[in-house]
Amino acid sequence: MTQYVNNKDWDKLHKEFIGQNPFDHVVIDNFFNQETVDNLLEEFPNYNSSVWDAHYNNAIENKKACNVWNKFPKATYAVFSYLCGEEFESIVKTITGNQSLSSDIGLHGGGWHAHTKNGKLNIHLDYSLHPKLPLKRNYNLIVYITPNWNKTWGGGLELWSHNKTNNQPADLVKTIDNEFNRAVLFDTTQHSWHGLPADLNCPEGVARQSLAVYYVTPPDINTDPRGKALFAPHGDQKNDTQVLDLIKKRSQIDTASEVYQKND
Repeated sequence: MTQYVNNKDWDKLHKEFIGQNPFDHVVIDNFFNQETVDNLLEEFPNYNSSVWDAHYNNAIENKKACNVWNKFPKATYAVFSYLCGEEFESIVKTITGNQSLSSDIGLHGGGWHAHTKNGKLNIHLDYSLHPKLPLKRNYNLIVYITPNWNKTWGGGLELWSHNKTNNQPADLVKTIDNEFNRAVLFDTTQHSWHGLPADLNCPEGVARQSLAVYYVTPPDINTDPRGKALFAPHGDQKNDTQVLDLIKKRSQIDTASEVYQKND
């Protein structure tokens, strides 16, 4: 038994993870035990809270995030510590079959995430090389902490196939709905296009809430040197030169900070 996560057949989840279309992934429902998920929900900040340290607000992404450990309340701090610790790392190793992984304890790009009405995240590839560690980002763990979400509001995590010709997403293969206490673990190194590109149409005052931890591995000769996320235009944006320029700048380390807004 684990302290925070419900016990699962991790070997079975490994079989479900490997070889999935369009890239390795697995969905784990009823992830946290009841006490843990109740505590996480109680501590999750309101979208209008001052706790958020980043607000990405532009044509390709609209969300808030916080990865500052000192801002996490007691239960949340403990859960992130567990997800970054050896016991849970061992579980991720079993599911993925990768024994060389470790957690990114700095939560770079991880932590709390929230999207409210009109929130979105265009389909994208995550950054590949960690900006502060000589490691590559290899796996994402995302857990939804959103009760009573209506899937007609959108917000499902879309997984897309890869177009080798233009290095763009090809087709929507799967949508993973935003279900309370559902975890998604996926490999980010397999041309893993993902996101929620359509504006959320949830009611005012409601937010899509999630937490995320990433797992890293030593780079190899085939590791993509990308240091920032590479976004794809959505719908009519494909013909919008301003959006295409935004995507180009957002994908470069030296220009990314110019094109998305951050809270103080």
